Amino acid sequence: MDEELLEILACPKCKGGLALSIDESELRCEKCRLSYRIDDGIPILLIDEASSIE
Repeated sequence: MDEELLEILACPKCKGGLALSIDESELRCEKCRLSYRIDDGIPILLIDEASSIE
């Protein structure tokens, strides 16, 4: 994922920063403990589509 894009993306729930997972398959918000999947290079930043970080 492009570093410039990653810098401007924010969690839709808390507006905090997002971190790219090691395998680059999802963006994670540590504050909300939610992960947002990335489909074909496009982050799906919908709260209803997010999954909990265990």
